[in-house]
Amino acid sequence: MSVADIAAGMCAYSGILTALYVRATTGVARAVEVSLFEALAEWMGQPAYYTRYGGTQPPRIGTHHATIAPYGAYTAADSKQVLFSIQNEREWAALCERFLQRPELVDDPRFATGSDRVVHRDELNVIVAERFWRSDGAEVLKLLNDAGIANAGVNDVREFLDHPVLAERGRWHEVGIPGAVVQALRPPVDLAGIDPRMDRVPAVGEHTERILTELGQTAAEIEALRADGVI
Repeated sequence: MSVADIAAGMCAYSGILTALYVRATTGVARAVEVSLFEALAEWMGQPAYYTRYGGTQPPRIGTHHATIAPYGAYTAADSKQVLFSIQNEREWAALCERFLQRPELVDDPRFATGSDRVVHRDELNVIVAERFWRSDGAEVLKLLNDAGIANAGVNDVREFLDHPVLAERGRWHEVGIPGAVVQALRPPVDLAGIDPRMDRVPAVGEHTERILTELGQTAAEIEALRADGVI
C-alpha cells in the first residue's frame, strides 16, 4: 500500500480539522502544510527514539517485534502462519502451561522477564516453532484463544476479501462502474445515522462538458476543443 501517501493524508486530515477549530475559536484561518517525508518520520518515532536514546538500532526481523518476544508469525504443520504476542507475565505463563505444555519454562532464567526473552529470542523461537509444527493452524488458533493470548492468522489477499468481519459488519457496498456493478469497501469511519455517499463511478469524459460550462466555456468553445481532440 502507498504508506507515504496514507501517512500524509492522515496528517492533512487532522491538520485541516485543527485549522477549522482554530478558525471557529479565533476567527483566524491558518494554512495547513504537510510533507510526505515528515509524515513518515512521525510514524518512525518508536524505532527512531529507540535508536537515538537506546544506542542501538532495532534489528530487522520481519513480522517479529524488536523489543518483545515471542511476538510474530510462526508456521503451523499445515503451513498456515499464525501471529501471536506475549506482552505480560500472565500471558507468558499461559503460553508455557497451556500451549507449549512446558510449565518449567515459566521460571526458566533465560525467559524470566520480557527483557530476558528478547535476549534469548533465538532459543525461544526454536521452542515455539517446534510446538507450532505439531499442530495445524486451526488448532493453534483455538489453543491460543483458549489461553487468552492475542493472535491472528496471517491471511493472503483472497482470505482477506472473504473475511467474515467484512461480511457480517456490512462493509461491502455495491458501486456502479461503466458497464458493470462491483463490490467496494465502505469507508472505515461510521457516522451514526448517516450512510456514506458511494456514487456510481463516471465514465471517462462523462462530466467534461458540464465542468467546462461551469468554468465559463461556451458551447462553441467546447465543440472546438472536441474537434481538435483536446477533449
